[in-house]
Amino acid sequence: MAFSDNLKQLPPVPHLAGLQLIDAAGTVVSTIENQPGQAGSLAVYAALADQFGSINAEAATKGLDIYAEHTVDAKANPGKHPNIDRLVTLIEQGTSLTIRLLPRA
Repeated sequence: MAFSDNLKQLPPVPHLAGLQLIDAAGTVVSTIENQPGQAGSLAVYAALADQFGSINAEAATKGLDIYAEHTVDAKANPGKHPNIDRLVTLIEQGTSLTIRLLPRA
């Protein structure tokens, strides 16, 4: 399936302002906001956190499947899709990130 089709299968995230990705040291390494250009990634990462509890290699693999054709493009063009690049890195390094959901005020 295409990413747009996969996205429709994920829970909606209008209740979130965004989420923070936190490494093992407790450092916020990235924030994904609920805004155009990031809302799809917010939905993907929120769904992965809900299903897996954190973004580990297993969750990252599922995420790459959800991103579908964008994963192919990201692998061909490193840096173009940083939220996908991050998943690839987690798999390669065997690391994980925790997620802090940021509710809308």
